[in-house]
Amino acid sequence: MGKKILDYFEIDGSVGGNQGWFKNVVMYIGGCAAATACDCCIYLALHKGMEELYPYDVHSLTRENYVSFSMKMKPYLKPRVNGVNKLYMFTDGFGAYLKDVGRGDISMEEFPGTNSCETAAEFIRKYIDRGCPVPYLMLRHKKAYYKDFVWHWFLCYGYEDRPDGMWITVATYGESHSFALRDLWDTGYEEKGGLVGIAAI
Repeated sequence: MGKKILDYFEIDGSVGGNQGWFKNVVMYIGGCAAATACDCCIYLALHKGMEELYPYDVHSLTRENYVSFSMKMKPYLKPRVNGVNKLYMFTDGFGAYLKDVGRGDISMEEFPGTNSCETAAEFIRKYIDRGCPVPYLMLRHKKAYYKDFVWHWFLCYGYEDRPDGMWITVATYGESHSFALRDLWDTGYEEKGGLVGIAAI
């Protein structure tokens, strides 16, 4: 039974960044993809030495700088009518940002939500074990329990193999949550989201 929780970061007591801090109305409502990309950059800057990904002092994280950073990310992952609701929209936009800051060597792998839960668990395990958090897009879900995660990007930064299957640890809106992957993955809808693996070794 495996378990790995990445050493995530905090900003002013918040687990990762928080979309709720955004002053721009459009970003406050639909900036989850940009926030997820911002958190990826901060994590990689802190733990992979890629400090060019974050335009401020990554060793002195503040809410103000995070909000400013989100506005720098906005043109790459700008909120739109239906949201950043396709994996390629995230990889294209975030990829353009990475290239512009001189890290075009960081590659991304798309993993559609139409794949099985078992292969999703393998995908998450592979990237977490490599020390990289995994962006997760969920569109719809039949269970009201996940209402705060509908049509939403968030970041998976840990997993634990339990007798009932893999549980994942995710961060969004400045808070940490743990979910049974099988329950989260089985949305009950044909329209699926998926995962993005970041190769930054």
